[in-house]
Amino acid sequence: MILPGATIGIIGGGQLGRMTALAAARLGYRSHIFSPDADSPAKQVTPYATTAAYDDHAALKRFASAIDIATYEFENVPLDTAKALGALKPLRPGAGALEIAQDRLKEKYFLRGVGVGTTAFRPVESAEQLARALAEIGPRGVLKTVRLGYDGKGQVMLGPETDAAAAWNKLGASVAVLEGFVDFACELSSIVARGEKGEIAAYPVVENRHVNHILDTTVAPAEIPVAVAAEAERIACHVAERLDLVGLLAVEMFLTKSGELLVNELAPRPHNSGHWTIDACMTSQFEQLVRAICGLPLGSTERHSNAVMKNLIGDQVETWCDVLTDPAAHLHLYGKGKPSPGRKMGHVTRLLPKR
Repeated sequence: MILPGATIGIIGGGQLGRMTALAAARLGYRSHIFSPDADSPAKQVTPYATTAAYDDHAALKRFASAIDIATYEFENVPLDTAKALGALKPLRPGAGALEIAQDRLKEKYFLRGVGVGTTAFRPVESAEQLARALAEIGPRGVLKTVRLGYDGKGQVMLGPETDAAAAWNKLGASVAVLEGFVDFACELSSIVARGEKGEIAAYPVVENRHVNHILDTTVAPAEIPVAVAAEAERIACHVAERLDLVGLLAVEMFLTKSGELLVNELAPRPHNSGHWTIDACMTSQFEQLVRAICGLPLGSTERHSNAVMKNLIGDQVETWCDVLTDPAAHLHLYGKGKPSPGRKMGHVTRLLPKR
């Protein structure tokens, strides 16, 4: 057990690191942020910070000497960095979960290997392979980079009229994955925490609504049949166990119109679709992460309210003052600089009576 008073090292300085550091402080922990940006959101809420490139191993060693345990707030941490840090101090979740989650092909092969359904997919390394893959799984789909894509970046939508060579050149990758089109009813996510002894706590399954490939709104809980919610939670718990994960895992899924659940992505960290838990649950996803990695008892995931979480993207953040006039709204601003299109500047959670 890592006791209160210890220092948690957080790789990454974004808003997820910021909210994790705030939750850690409530439990009596210090947080030390490692990121290349001097004025990142997470560094604004703790005096302990290292500003260095993720591949600066000398800085990483100094960072490790100043912390008791480490975690990360995004899954594109260089794998060499995670392994080097994990050799110096406990890293939770471990580098193994990170390696799978940051590579879309490894992620899909892993999921298929543990009996979890995914979209139809094919690895692609050339325009000719893309043309063959489209012939096999259908003319509609999404061509994605294997690594580093998020919020619609690193992907190309494909349709019957798409020229395979043009699409391949547009993506500009050496290795990609083609995902077949899914006629889904809605997109869901299930967030679970898992402790070192294998104990698991799951949050209510939520519905996610995207605009321009970026999460716009999360509705908690999702208005789906009880049996579907139970199956989504079962899948998330199963994946966490098979990853041998200690920490937090978000599992994004499609619910097809025929009632099938297909896992789309894994995130071994706090997730945008879990922000509502700060205001509507007994234990937020950020506090739960701290509890899990430090070996504390996991907190209750019970919600005391229903909630609708709305991201403030780009200049939508300018509505912050109006939000403060709404008695049902809880405003969270991330301390970022000038808004730009597609940039998540904050979020608003509106609480509703629990049903």
